[in-house]
Amino acid sequence: MKKAILTISLLILSNTFMTLAWYGHLKFSEWKWFSKLGLIAIILISWGIALFEYIFQVPANRIGFNGNGGPFSLVQLKVIQEVITLVVFSLFTIFIFKNQTIKWNHIVAFIFIIFAVYFMFRD
Repeated sequence: MKKAILTISLLILSNTFMTLAWYGHLKFSEWKWFSKLGLIAIILISWGIALFEYIFQVPANRIGFNGNGGPFSLVQLKVIQEVITLVVFSLFTIFIFKNQTIKWNHIVAFIFIIFAVYFMFRD
């Protein structure tokens, strides 16, 4: 149980940095100094942020993978990661990009993803 919680916690941290690296620059462009940067500078900043994604992602997968004594299969790790990605991205969208809304079809899609997780963990 301890490895499962540690794995999920590391995946949440990793996905927070991933979302910031992939989509944060869209919001940062509202800052005067940031909006003056060229694409190469923005890519390098995003890579710098993404480094922290990997710092948490790699240990999460190593700790969580049942081939290394963890509680999850490779496929289960991937599904957990995708669900965390969608949750983190949704929260990022709601709280950072306030002009974006979650619609009914998004909720239905998330419900199907929850079903996917349920079926992934069934024997």
